[in-house]
Amino acid sequence: MSEQDKDTTTRRSFLTKAAGAALATAIPVNAAQQPATRNLQPATGAKRKRPLNVLFFMSDDMRPELASYNSRFNVHSPNIDALGAHGVRFDRNYCQFPLCNPSRSSLFTGHLPRETNVLGNNTAVVKEHPEWITLPHLFHQAGYTTLRSGKLFHAGLDDPAAWTVFDGDVESMHPTTLGTKMDIPRVQIPMPSGVLPPLPQDNERAAHSDEILVLEGNGEGAGDYLVADLAIKWLNQAAADPDKPFFVGCGFSKPHSPPQAPQRFFDMYDPAKITLPPDFAAWPTVPPGFPKAAIRPRNADLFIGRGASESEAKQVIRAYLASISWADWNLGRVVAELERLKLRDNTVIVFVADHGYQLGEKGKWSKAGSLFEGGTRVPLIIDMPGAKGNGRACTRMVQSLDIYRTLCELTGLDVPAGVEGTSLVPLLNDPRGAKWDQPAYSIWSEDGKTIHGTAIRTEQWRYAEYGKDAANGAMLFDVHADPMELTNLADSPQHAATRAELSKLVNAYSYPS
Repeated sequence: MSEQDKDTTTRRSFLTKAAGAALATAIPVNAAQQPATRNLQPATGAKRKRPLNVLFFMSDDMRPELASYNSRFNVHSPNIDALGAHGVRFDRNYCQFPLCNPSRSSLFTGHLPRETNVLGNNTAVVKEHPEWITLPHLFHQAGYTTLRSGKLFHAGLDDPAAWTVFDGDVESMHPTTLGTKMDIPRVQIPMPSGVLPPLPQDNERAAHSDEILVLEGNGEGAGDYLVADLAIKWLNQAAADPDKPFFVGCGFSKPHSPPQAPQRFFDMYDPAKITLPPDFAAWPTVPPGFPKAAIRPRNADLFIGRGASESEAKQVIRAYLASISWADWNLGRVVAELERLKLRDNTVIVFVADHGYQLGEKGKWSKAGSLFEGGTRVPLIIDMPGAKGNGRACTRMVQSLDIYRTLCELTGLDVPAGVEGTSLVPLLNDPRGAKWDQPAYSIWSEDGKTIHGTAIRTEQWRYAEYGKDAANGAMLFDVHADPMELTNLADSPQHAATRAELSKLVNAYSYPS
């Protein structure tokens, strides 16, 4: 083992042991309970003629606004819900960075964002670390047919060597000009002091950022429809070679802005019945008692450079939900084809989003900079044929970082040296009872170079520090008593011991010695 690998193992062991000590009172564990078995072969395993296939779904900007995740908006998401009912739904999964490229780079390399050195949207992880093996590249090396449709890595920053067929063009699958603009009266709300106008390079984006597009028919010709079509083509191509397993990646762009969907998906939601969050604000607003760094003074995705009236906010939330339902419908088309080809019993299906989103909470309409629950919690479903936990939900704290090791174990591939995370296989066998004492971490960087904030999520607490040793403030929430994160307990004397324990974990994670 190299010195680098030893160092990585030492850090991982320290964080795991420290987290376990801090959370011992929060996570009930039966001391007599034996670790769950890891025999996850499908019921038809004896008849399998080839290794397990992988169908990997990813969505962009999708927080867990799904019916199976108890969305308060009564979301129509039957296909993703069915996937979760068939496999294991992880109710408390967290991304490692609330921004596309850093999050995806971490997930597909199995390395922490501070180790990838990808803290913004302009750095290709495969150029930063050519010695690392990305997840699809690992399957490609193992003899799998690896095919990609849509966005898996960040646009233009893919790993060409990972794919059997590489078209190099993701953005062409996501045109945003095929819809009819929904006419919504704009309300001019004066900009308060402390809020920043759009940057010069954002002016064009600002003009169209919250533009709502209604697609004709089922959305034929628009991005996610084409992504599903290509994924279906790849499944048929892969199925034509019954002796070779496949890894098919299918990356949907919705509900990323600008929101779009066919009319019938908008018709599922009545904006008059949409309730805004209790901390809704027209502009980005730092509530009393919160650190200034908690809410960026400029929105990055929706309502860029202008305030959101309540009526407009409800219309945009409606469009976000319609986009989710359309992405769900397209996912259903791909899964239906997998079943038609009689491949489901030999295919592990993963569905995950890159990061969460804030929909007007504290005036924020984006993911960037959000170390709140809304910005970092994302759906994760793993449907593994024959898993003992199938049909059940898991409420333990897990991370998207864990997916790499999980798929390696499920398919029997060796994990490359240095890969972080923890395999979720014990939880696939026993979603509630398996011994598990892992917290989840997320970080943020304003400049793409420095860690400006780190959050930790445990069974009971969400804690975030801004700057080393909380130089720019901290947040502490009791997630059970305050799920909307309205009251910051960081400076409460009653919770000083809890804050001190969590602060140690945060600093060990972000600034290892």
